[in-house]
Amino acid sequence: MPVRLSIWIPPLAALALCTGLAGQAKQQALPPPKHALTAKQIKQQQKELEKELSPEDKKWLNEDVAYIITPQERQAFLQLTNEEEREQFIEAFWQRRNPNPDSTYNSYKEKYYERFAYANEHFSSGEPGWKTDRGRIYITWGKPDVEDNHDAGGPYDRPISEGGGSTTTYPFEDWTYNYLPGIGTNVKLEFVDECWCGEFHLTTDPGEKDALLHVPNAGLTMDEAMGMGNKSQRFTNTNGTTLGAGSYLPESESEFNRIDTYAKIFAPPPIKFKDLSEVVDHNISYSLLPFRYRTDFVKITDDTVLVPITLQIDCRNMTMKESDHVEQGKINVYGRISTITGRLVDQWDQTARVNMPQELLPECATQTMRYWHGALLKPGRYKVNLVLKDVNSPNKLGTKAYAIVVPEYNDTTLSSSSIILADDIEKVPDKDVGTGQFILGDTKVRPVMGGIGAPAVFHQNQSMGIWLQIYNLHTHKRTNKPAATVRYQIENLATLKDVLDHTETTATMSNAADQLTIEKTLPLASLPPSTYRLTISVTDNLNHNTTISPHTDFIVLR
Repeated sequence: MPVRLSIWIPPLAALALCTGLAGQAKQQALPPPKHALTAKQIKQQQKELEKELSPEDKKWLNEDVAYIITPQERQAFLQLTNEEEREQFIEAFWQRRNPNPDSTYNSYKEKYYERFAYANEHFSSGEPGWKTDRGRIYITWGKPDVEDNHDAGGPYDRPISEGGGSTTTYPFEDWTYNYLPGIGTNVKLEFVDECWCGEFHLTTDPGEKDALLHVPNAGLTMDEAMGMGNKSQRFTNTNGTTLGAGSYLPESESEFNRIDTYAKIFAPPPIKFKDLSEVVDHNISYSLLPFRYRTDFVKITDDTVLVPITLQIDCRNMTMKESDHVEQGKINVYGRISTITGRLVDQWDQTARVNMPQELLPECATQTMRYWHGALLKPGRYKVNLVLKDVNSPNKLGTKAYAIVVPEYNDTTLSSSSIILADDIEKVPDKDVGTGQFILGDTKVRPVMGGIGAPAVFHQNQSMGIWLQIYNLHTHKRTNKPAATVRYQIENLATLKDVLDHTETTATMSNAADQLTIEKTLPLASLPPSTYRLTISVTDNLNHNTTISPHTDFIVLR
């Protein structure tokens, strides 16, 4: 979460700022009290203000958006004095959550009401589905990534973490979310229907689903069955569960973590990094947190291009903060890509981290942190806005706005991706193919950068990874194999002499096809310190010897 500045704003001013209705704030409002209201007083005040709302406004506040409206927004809405102000507030409320604010179509709002309808249809149990625990979480966070449903209950073999052994359960469901903003990764939730009536409630006790919990000598864990524990001990556990002997839970599912997750799952989802997006909205420029960037282009389909944007921050420019004898730096990254007409096509916000043991902190001055975002764009011109904020020093911001032209890759012309020079180029496990930072297909390619607009910088003791894709090579009709020549040339730009000139053919390449991926690693020990140019010339011998020669520069230091 981004760090907020501790600036006190009088309540009505804050409400007006929140809704964009500063000029329409309640004229007869009393000045702020000298002492903050208690939670009970705030609740009573809100009840009084709700009496003035129309039935439609009450329904919107207490039903439609009950789970996603923040306490500040609720208070702001209740302070409004007429229907016109409330309509403007509701419009602004949805617009704040619109992933494409320049579009009249709000995908967040549409999906939200679709989830609302789904909850009412599938989770009702004597009361509307939206009021149930499953309905509330489905409406707030969407469909889980993994569902394990035992809606009929019955025989159940416990996992070892729950003590093993067999028992009978009430109906229950396990939902897993791979990631939830503000909560974390691999978020597991369990719902139990103890009345066999379809009323599933969220539980923090994995033992609650055990229907034989109160039946002596039934549904024993493995340890209990072997006499290594007594079933009565389940009711004296100090970890907040009724699991039996021999059970263990990972630290991520400890009592405090379960309670913390329970509290956060019922809180409104965070609206991330709004302070950083406002920097872009107001065209403010900062350079207190310098960073380098590069943009590459990789063909996905004829009209879709992967545009990796790589950022590099020198660790010496980051503020490190000690935590458990480890120095940690955090950078909030906000990015926005829009067309030249201002239409938003991509937006993201993430936190990049670097951890450094205290004894190695002096080495931080020579190290860097890199961050990668892959955007999927159609050919054309775009504007990229980047804002970085040092979490440990909120006043340190870095911004950059620049234009890019995404190339058009048709299905007939010989062409190539960007040449990417990397310090880490390696195959990844099958489960990681196509996903994650620096992943291009089945390969991790971590680009190296120099200064702003300068060539990549390597040292002689490093190896330089080379990654390039070639598109639309002609192939033999019988073998479906290309017949192309690939020539690698490295020229020393100081002496204008070639230091490497190597040629190979696709006949020697096992992966040769109409699309060819080149992945090479070049040790740099034999290259003296200088600036070099790498040119990769590809000649298609089946297409009238058509040739392309993409190139890139790099620097070698001692």
